[in-house]
Amino acid sequence: MVKPFDEQPGIIQVISGYTGGTKENPAYEEVCSGTTGHYEAVQITFDPEIFPYERLLELYWQQIDPTDPGGQFFDRGSSYQTAIFYHNEEQKQLAEQSKENLEKSGRFNKPIAVKILPAQTFYPAEEYHQDYYKKNRARYEAYQEGSGRAAFIRTHWGDQVGKRS
Repeated sequence: MVKPFDEQPGIIQVISGYTGGTKENPAYEEVCSGTTGHYEAVQITFDPEIFPYERLLELYWQQIDPTDPGGQFFDRGSSYQTAIFYHNEEQKQLAEQSKENLEKSGRFNKPIAVKILPAQTFYPAEEYHQDYYKKNRARYEAYQEGSGRAAFIRTHWGDQVGKRS
């Protein structure tokens, strides 16, 4: 989830990490075990004058299978479930409205499974997870294709990815 946001004007920083669970400073292996309650997530710092929150939501929807309640593509389990974490009431309302709009659009033939949850403490992931797409370009690209993520995005969004709707 870092690359699509990292490449946009107005995005100041994208950090990979964990949120929503009960253990302080969890490690990747703990999060993946499903025992901490954390989601793998990204924390995005952005300039709302250049890249408004609504645009973050649009781009987010274009990166996931929003109908899959069990994870994403090859990544299965509770830590890979999709969620939008909001920081205030306005973000909550905008996220709920964008979810409703996607549901009504008819783009998908199954219900939208993404949860909209209040933000909790965010723990940055280990350094080797940061900017993974830059550090491990070949593995990143192989995963995008091999997992079906790239094909799913192409099928459902085509050339709209990254463009304003």
